[in-house]
Amino acid sequence: MSAVDELKVFTGNGHPQLARDICDYLGIPLGKAEVFKFANDNSFVRIQENIRERDVFLVQPTCYPVNDSLMELLIMIDAAKRASAGRVTAVVPYYGYGRTDKKDQPRVPITARLVADLLTAAGADRLLTVDLHAGQIQGFFNIPVDELTAVPILTRYFQEKALDNLVVVAVDIGISKRARNVAELMNAPLAIIEKRRMSNDDNSEVMNVIGDVRGRVALTFDDEVTTGGSMISAIKTVQDEGAQEVYACATHPVLSGQAALNVSNSPLKELVAADTVPVSGEKRNGKITVLSVAPLLGEAIRRIHEGQSVGALFDP
Repeated sequence: MSAVDELKVFTGNGHPQLARDICDYLGIPLGKAEVFKFANDNSFVRIQENIRERDVFLVQPTCYPVNDSLMELLIMIDAAKRASAGRVTAVVPYYGYGRTDKKDQPRVPITARLVADLLTAAGADRLLTVDLHAGQIQGFFNIPVDELTAVPILTRYFQEKALDNLVVVAVDIGISKRARNVAELMNAPLAIIEKRRMSNDDNSEVMNVIGDVRGRVALTFDDEVTTGGSMISAIKTVQDEGAQEVYACATHPVLSGQAALNVSNSPLKELVAADTVPVSGEKRNGKITVLSVAPLLGEAIRRIHEGQSVGALFDP
């Protein structure tokens, strides 16, 4: 039996197409499993093939509906452990609750840590994820965490567009370090939007732009687009500061509610994101482009399975 024959990939209902694309990259069939709900709303998982002592990877972003996706993942991990899997790796391209990573108000939870504890308690031996909201979330786990980044995929797309006089714009100070990486890859200057969040909802007040965007093509960067409010506010701000046209990129296109419509109606030229969460056909309007992370995840899975370096994926 070859090494790859010992590798098994399964999926829940979070993003089965991504799991199939990963398996296509690896050249293996998707593992057979039942993942559904009973009439009483209880989730159920049954793995339908032998995984004893196998290296098992469970692909499940904790995307909408977030709590159902998370519960499915926990039950899948438990099912794999009880089926005597040799090692279980939770492949979570989008880590839900990642924004609740600190106690920034009185009497609030640190839900990102709670989710880490739940995954570990369920029996996960390892986590594979993409662009966590905050890097310190890795420290919430007592198991190995491999955090990949979609930044090279996103920047390669814009490099091929060969936009002239480009400036990369971080939509807030918190994302500025990652935006700086984008700027370096694009060989472009960096600007930062300073803003202040006014409440626990998705509304924020834009303050001002640090850096020069006048007469330039702006490329905004964020890790996640949820309602699109921050991104559209950033677009209006850089336009007010004299930017000629504006593009946007983000890793996780959550696009909740009317976000896709808001993007379509905005002056944005194009939003480019990765497929860490599913983006339905009706959301893929002419302004939204989705790039696949399946080859990135598939290669990381192969390297984990074969005991090779995952970090070497991003070596220059």
